[in-house]
Amino acid sequence: MSGRTDPLPLAVRPVAEHTLEGIDPVIARVLAARGMTRPEDIELSLARLAPVGTLGDVDAAADLLLEHRKGRIVVVGDFDADGATSTALVLRCLRAFGFSNTDFLVPNRFDYGYGLSPEIVDVAAQSAPELIVTVDNGISSVAGVARARELGIRVLVTDHHLPPEVLPAADVIVNPNAQDDEYPSKFLAGVGVAFCVMVALARRVAGDNPELARLPARFLDLVALGTVADVVPLDHNNRILVHAGLQRIRSGASVPGIRALIDVAGRRHGDCVASDLGYAVGPRLNAAGRLEDMAIGIRCLLTDDPDEAARLALELDTINRARREVEADMQDSALAAVAAIEDDAGLPACVCLHQADWHQGIVGLVASRVRERVHRPVFAFADEGKGRLKGSGRSIPGVHLRDVLAAVDSQAPGLIDKFGGHAMAAGLSLSADELPEFEARVGEAVAAVHPEVGRAPNRLTDGTLAAHELTLALAEQLRTITPWGQGCPEPVFQGCFAVASSRVVGERHLKLALAGGIEAIAFNQADDPLPTTGEWLELAYRLDVNTWRDSRRLQLVVEQWQPERRPADGPARGTLRGF
Repeated sequence: MSGRTDPLPLAVRPVAEHTLEGIDPVIARVLAARGMTRPEDIELSLARLAPVGTLGDVDAAADLLLEHRKGRIVVVGDFDADGATSTALVLRCLRAFGFSNTDFLVPNRFDYGYGLSPEIVDVAAQSAPELIVTVDNGISSVAGVARARELGIRVLVTDHHLPPEVLPAADVIVNPNAQDDEYPSKFLAGVGVAFCVMVALARRVAGDNPELARLPARFLDLVALGTVADVVPLDHNNRILVHAGLQRIRSGASVPGIRALIDVAGRRHGDCVASDLGYAVGPRLNAAGRLEDMAIGIRCLLTDDPDEAARLALELDTINRARREVEADMQDSALAAVAAIEDDAGLPACVCLHQADWHQGIVGLVASRVRERVHRPVFAFADEGKGRLKGSGRSIPGVHLRDVLAAVDSQAPGLIDKFGGHAMAAGLSLSADELPEFEARVGEAVAAVHPEVGRAPNRLTDGTLAAHELTLALAEQLRTITPWGQGCPEPVFQGCFAVASSRVVGERHLKLALAGGIEAIAFNQADDPLPTTGEWLELAYRLDVNTWRDSRRLQLVVEQWQPERRPADGPARGTLRGF
């Protein structure tokens, strides 16, 4: 399977007018292109967090928790990094606040599926809890909450997923997307919602103890990890949370589990940025929930013993290596299936893929990889047993995937057993016999909202850099000026460079030496034919810092490359021809 895809057309992001002064002009341009046009937009102190008290029913949640301070509380999480960090955050805070009878339960996706199901409530009931607290789930758990009430167990739902038409009859619900409140940030991850609840609780229990009131902030490293790993948009509020968490990690103040995961991933604590959480730490945590049991990941985040944390992180790393192998095999078969569909009748507006031996925990990753190739929404399905399928979908800008599923559900009631998710990712289950009808209906629904689906999007760049702007200092500043991620993409520049030499490193990485003494690397893009000495390439690239021992050097991380297109009657174009 080839690592490279066809290069996308490059287009420069429009830059809004701004009042940013006193910073590098390139950085000001980059920030303004992402809507950060005022000095306060890049102020990331915790004092600028949205007022926690404006989040609907957050104070009622704190009161409900206090009612059960002496009773047994079970936290029911989700089997991804957001759910794991949410669970660890809540348990760490509750125990520090004197809630001595607390525990967690995370559904195994293969036995119980997602969320607070009636079956998982029955499991929780075996330890006789007075209160169940959901984190990163519960907003769709109508039957599960009903079962808890039947058993006399009270329920606090904390979640961030979009709500169904009928909400569960929980004692209290805290969800910025399910309530009409004044809270300005609707993009909190599940761990962000849990953090707000813990802040409200801290204010109740602290009394005259300011240290206790500030205790939830000690775990902002967990908030940062869950927020980045769940790929929620990094609005100003989320950037503040992630920035504060990264500061704790860089200063060595993170929980032992995060330190151990950074170590096993081969990253440096002092240089940790959001992409390290998203591409190195998060996947190792997620791997447990995909292939085995997320309880391993939660225990890693809960322990204060560095040796235990290191052991659990190593176990998570081993699971993640297995996940990569499974994913690679599934991706190969998925791309072969896509090629067969293209050769037969052409790709539909929404691609649906299913293979009997696919792994339930990996289908979302496969959908994401295929989506990048076909530029349209993709659902990948695995067998759930007893003639049922479990699917995970990934979308493209302009197609709200959960709304598409809601439209299909309203047009064909009963076709989908259950569904949920966000604009860019959603999950569902249905009968295997119903897959052809679902594929037809979801394709129609996508085409209705996005008639031009399938067109390769432009790769947006931040323009060109002059030779004197290609500096280590600029790369260092861009790393830390703000957290980059969903909705606030890391800067990508474009330009033309002459090749001094090229070689393959690792398995499929292209290492380039460019004229002018610039080094570059293109991960998973070492396809034949390799660039030759003297050849001019058009690159889309990010500025990065290559650290080796005590040496730090500028490095370009190449997003895509192609031979420079030359006019028939003139020399090659390029902003860096001076090299």
